[in-house]
Amino acid sequence: MRILVINLMHLGDLMLVTPVLRTLRTNFPDAHIALLADKKLADLVQYNKHIDDCILIDKKGEDDKLFNFIKFIFKIRAEKFDLAINLHRNERASALAAFSGAKKIVGYSKPGFSLFFDKVMPNLKAVKHQIHSHFDVLREACGITKIDDGGLEMEITEETSKTADKIFAENFPPDTKVVAFNIGASWLTKRWLDEYFAECADNLINRGSGVAFLGGPMDREIVEECVKKMYRKDSELLKIFTGKFSLAVVAGFLDNCVLFLTTDSGPMHIGVARNIPIVTMFGASPVPGFYPYDAKDILIKTPEPCHPCGKHICPKSGAENLACMKKIPVEVVMKYVNELLEKYEGMPAKKIPRIYGEYQCRVIDLSDKSFL
Repeated sequence: MRILVINLMHLGDLMLVTPVLRTLRTNFPDAHIALLADKKLADLVQYNKHIDDCILIDKKGEDDKLFNFIKFIFKIRAEKFDLAINLHRNERASALAAFSGAKKIVGYSKPGFSLFFDKVMPNLKAVKHQIHSHFDVLREACGITKIDDGGLEMEITEETSKTADKIFAENFPPDTKVVAFNIGASWLTKRWLDEYFAECADNLINRGSGVAFLGGPMDREIVEECVKKMYRKDSELLKIFTGKFSLAVVAGFLDNCVLFLTTDSGPMHIGVARNIPIVTMFGASPVPGFYPYDAKDILIKTPEPCHPCGKHICPKSGAENLACMKKIPVEVVMKYVNELLEKYEGMPAKKIPRIYGEYQCRVIDLSDKSFL
C-alpha cells in the first residue's frame, strides 16, 4: 500500500501532523508512507522515522508557477498512491490531493476540488485540538481504529545535535540554566509586548539564569527593540541568536535549555516536540485547537471577552489596542515560569522524561481570579 499525506501549511501546522504519521505507521507497518510538505520546512520532517519519503514542494518559488505546478502534479501521479490524505484545506493542497491520481482521496478540501474526494471531513480546530481533528480523518475516512498518539515528534541528526551542543557550550558558562525566548509570531495579535518580555529577561538574568533569544530572520527587528528595553542588555548571560539558526539547530539548542517562554507560534510546537517545558500566552487564537500539546506546559489565556477573535490585526484603538496581550501581566507569567523551573529542577529538556499520552497542557484562565 502506498499512502500520501499532504500538509503545506506553516511551521506549527506541519508539526501537528506528526502524530498522524506515527499512527499510520502503526496501522500499516509495511506501507510506503510519503509526506508532501513545503520545501522551506524540510528540517521539521525529513528525518521522521515513520515515513519512507518526504516530497518537497517549493510553493513560494519555482513550483508557484502554473506550468511547474502542473508538472509537480504529474510527478505525484507517477507515484501511483493508493491513498491520499489531505490535512491542509486550501486551494493548492486540495488541488494536489484531487489530481494526485490516488485510488482513494480523503481529508479537508476546498469546494470544487471536493468533487474528486471520496470523503471530505470538516476541520474542527475551533472546538478540539488540531491533532484530534486529524485523528477524526483517520477514523472516519480511513477506517483506522488504533490511534498511536506519541505527541509531536521532530528528529534531528546526530551532527546537528552536536553542532547545537557546541554553540550552547561556547556561549554559556557550564551549568548555566538557560531560558529560551521566542517573541515573534505570524500574527501581531499573538505577540506579547516587547517590554513584558524585556522585564522577564531582566528578572531571569538578575538571578543568574541565561537568556537566549531565538526566532527567524523576520524577528530580528522586534528582538532588537525588545533588547533595547532591557536594563541588563549588556549582561554576558544574554545571547541573541535570532535569524542565525536553522530549524534543526533551534531544536537541538532547545534540548539544552530548561524552559521556553514563547508566543503561540511555530517555534512553540518545535519546543513541544523537543520536550522542553513551555510557558505561552494566548490572545487571538483559540485555545482548544492549538494549545501546546504536552502536559508539562502552561498556557496563560487572556481575560479579554473578545478572545479568541482570530484576527491578525487588533481592530481596537488607543489603550484597548492589543488589550488581550496587555492584560497578561509580567508577574503572572513569571509566577508560572518559576513554578516550572522549580518543578523540573532546572533540568535541560533532553534529560526530562517523556510521558506517553499526557498531552493536555495546563490552562491558566485570567478571567478566573483563583489563579492569581
